[in-house]
This record gives sequence, C-alpha cells and structure tokens, in this order.
Amino acid sequence: MQSKTLLYISLLAGLCSCKKFVDINTDPNNPTTAQRSLLLPSTEVSMAANMYELNSGTETFVQHTVFSSDLGRYQQQGTSFDDPWDGFYSQTLNDLEAIINSGTTENDWGYVAIAKLEKAYLVSMMVDMWGDIPYSEAENGQTNVSPAFDKGETIYESVLSLIEDAIADANKVSTTTLVPASADMMYSGAKASWIAMAHSLQLKLYNQIRLVDANRSATAIRALITDSTLINNNNLDYTFKFGPLQNPNNRHPWHRSEYQSSKTFYMNQAFIDLLFNNDDPRLRYFIFRQNATAGLNNSTNSNGYYGRNPGDGTAAPADLNRRSTFGIYPAGGLYDNASINNLTSANVYLTNTDATGSVKVVASTDGTGSGIIPLITNAMVKFIRAEAALTLGTGDDARQNFADGITAHLNSVSTFSSTRGGVTIPGATITGFVNKQLAAYDAADAAGRLSLVMTQKYIATYGNGMETYNDYRRTALPVLRTPLSPLNTFPLRLYYSQTELSANTSLGEDVSSLQVAQQITPVFWDK
Repeated sequence: MQSKTLLYISLLAGLCSCKKFVDINTDPNNPTTAQRSLLLPSTEVSMAANMYELNSGTETFVQHTVFSSDLGRYQQQGTSFDDPWDGFYSQTLNDLEAIINSGTTENDWGYVAIAKLEKAYLVSMMVDMWGDIPYSEAENGQTNVSPAFDKGETIYESVLSLIEDAIADANKVSTTTLVPASADMMYSGAKASWIAMAHSLQLKLYNQIRLVDANRSATAIRALITDSTLINNNNLDYTFKFGPLQNPNNRHPWHRSEYQSSKTFYMNQAFIDLLFNNDDPRLRYFIFRQNATAGLNNSTNSNGYYGRNPGDGTAAPADLNRRSTFGIYPAGGLYDNASINNLTSANVYLTNTDATGSVKVVASTDGTGSGIIPLITNAMVKFIRAEAALTLGTGDDARQNFADGITAHLNSVSTFSSTRGGVTIPGATITGFVNKQLAAYDAADAAGRLSLVMTQKYIATYGNGMETYNDYRRTALPVLRTPLSPLNTFPLRLYYSQTELSANTSLGEDVSSLQVAQQITPVFWDK
C-alpha cells in the first residue's frame, strides 16, 4: 500500500507540473518501456488530473460552484477547456492504447479489460462534452497527426461494443483479481467491481441516449436491471480517490485551490440556497463558512453562506477571507460545525444541534485534501434507474430507487466525513429526510416526480460537473437560476481546444465557425 501511495504522489506531482501539449497524437506503439503495472495507474491519475478544468467549468454551468466569471455567464474561449482535451489525448488515451495493444499481444486480459473500460468511460464522456471528436484515426502516432473528427453517435456505438469486449476479456481471467492491487487505484484489481462498473456504465449510456431510441434504451435497461450486477452498494462506487498525505500535489484540486493558495472559486449562491431552503443536512458537509455573518454581495448581516449569484459579472471585492468555500465533501476540506444564526424551528434536518464549532479562515493545514471525484456511484445508479422507470417504462420501481439513491448518498457523505475528521449524519436524520422526500414524491404528478428525482441526483452528483451537465441538457432539470448578466446562451457543447483547431488540417480553414457552433449545437443524444 505504501508503494502504491508513493507511486501515486510521484505521478500526480508530475502531471500537475506539466505544460500544455502541442503534439497530442504521440505514438502509442513506440516507444513506451513502462510496465503495464505502472502504466495503468498512471492513466487513472492522468484522467483525474486532466478533469480539473472540465469538472470545475461544467460545475459552473450547472450552478454548483463558480470557477470562472466568464463561464458563469456562459462565455467560452478556445482555451477554456484545452488542458483536459490535450491531456486526455496526449496522456490518458495514448497510454490506454499502449496497454490494450501490448496486453492483447501478450494475452494479459486483466489489464486489457480495465484499460478498455477506462477508455470507454473517458471517450463517452468526451463525446458528451464536445460532441464530434477524433476517435477512429486518433492515437495513431505520427502516421496521422490530423485525425478526422468522428460523429458522436458513431463513437457511442463503438464505446458500447468496447464495453462488451472488456467484459469478455475480464471473463477470460479465472481469478477474482484482474491485476495486482497495486496496479489499480480504482478497485485494487477486483474483477467483480470492474464488472459492476461495466454494467453500470452501460446503464448510464443507454439512459443517456433514451431520447434518440427509447425502445432500444428500454430493452437494454430492462436486461441490465434484471440480469446484470450493477454498482449496488457504496463500496462499489467508481470514484477517483485523492490521497491523505500532506504533499499538496496529492490533494483534491479544489482543496489545493482554496486551502493551499489564494482562492479561485466562489460557492454558487443558487446551490447554497437550494440546500438551505430545503433543510438539507448536506449543506454543512458541502460548504464551509469562513465568516459567521457574511452574505451575498459582501454583506455583513447574513448567516455566513456567502457565495455568488450565477452570471454575476461584477468585479470581485476584497473578500477572500469572507467567502464560503469547499467543505469536507468531496474536496477533503473542513466540516462546518458552527452555529447558523438564522435557522428556525422549521429546520428539522439542518439544525444547530451539537453545533459546537466555529467558523475560521481556512489555511493550508486545514482538512486533509483526501477528496474524491464521484464518477459512477451507487446513488447515481439508483437515480438513473428511477429516471428510466419514469420515462421509459422499464418496470423498475422508481419510488424505491429514488429513496435508495438519496439514502445511498447521505450514507456516503456521512462515511466520507467520519473518516476525515468530520461527523456522521445521524441515522434518524437520514431516515427522516428520505421520508420527507418520499412524501413530496407521493404527492407529485409524473412531471413533478421526475423533477424530484433529477433534483436529488443533481445534489448527489456534486463534485462531478460532467454528469450533472449531461443530466441538465437531457432533462432541463432541475430548473436553474436565471443568470444575472449572461454573455451567451447556455452552452450545449464545450469549445474545442484551440491547439487542436490550429494544428488539425482535416478541419479545413473555417475553424472559427466550427468553434462558435459548439455553443448552440446539441450533442446527438440531446433531442
């Protein structure tokens, strides 16, 4: 375990110090001398490290947080998401292809299976973000430095086939572990966990395309919920876990940004208000207050939940020590155990009971930074099943999955907190809060029930802006707060990397029009 942690630190430190890549199509067949046992965890690290801008930007679009004032006003640039684009191609996908190629040649099917599943997750997510991307001609090294862009719908079909291939490869391994534990940072090589992830990824993708072909999605989802092992408990969550050591480069990037250096983010006031107004106990875990009375617009007579409204284009005042910041979940910061001065007797689950702490200006020694990126979780799977039951008639129990999803997430946050210096959520609070949501569900019509499901999933995907961005474009739920001064329409795709547009000659000369079209062109599944 120690060697695995040291490897992780060295890999992530190297990734965080790297510069942008211009040559994004290096040769996966020549020359990589790294053993697969080293290369596989490096792909897991590079995928997570390269998600920083992507995750933070999409979290801004969906009003979880405010990473950039321009993105909060829906204004993209060619450099907004170039680091993840370039990094995914030059690092993660390149190394995954090397593992798949060499592992197939040497019949090392455990590594091949995991690499294919990671590739399937990453490529499908890139299609979700950008739409059409290089795929069939990508990762061919110097034989093609200007790969054509494939249609997103075609890539999705390849990804679905890739998952099936990966499951078949995993089943060629007779042991319970696909690879040594030290070579896999996600599941320590556990075969059953990777199979559950594979089926859950299929579930996610078939639900994602339900507006394109409802019958196909319904048939596939019925088979998955009947015959397949899905992620069905929190221990099977597909998450990237940042390490607990005090090396800054080993911490969650949100912790590094807000606790280790001058602050970049505002917390989104719309998200704060959603949690506060709905008596949600997760507010204390998601958000940490640095001042007990600070409020919106740098006021001094509020409750300390000082964020920024979506689309606020005004200059930031001198407020770094007054802003609310990331809490213990998912960034590994501090749990807010201070009294909230404007709670009332109507608050049953967000209360001041046992609130014996105090607010403070966060410092580099606060929190552990041992956060996570929740990629596919038990809670998400339950909410996907609920959505599919409501919209596709899969025969699944939407109400039970709705309740199970909320319960799973509250338990996940509670366990996460208790292992990082915070407190647990009392069992009675979890039960009561879930029953409150069920009462609202029972009283709602069909549209209202879907809204409740997607709202609770929206809360439970905090920390994964990519997934929430997908959900919002597919369902238009939950209803977001109107931005104060938007500069553009809500972005339906992300801008391409300017490096790619400048270097890839297959795109023709009018790349500026291609870029502008990204803002208003739906991805293929967004009907």
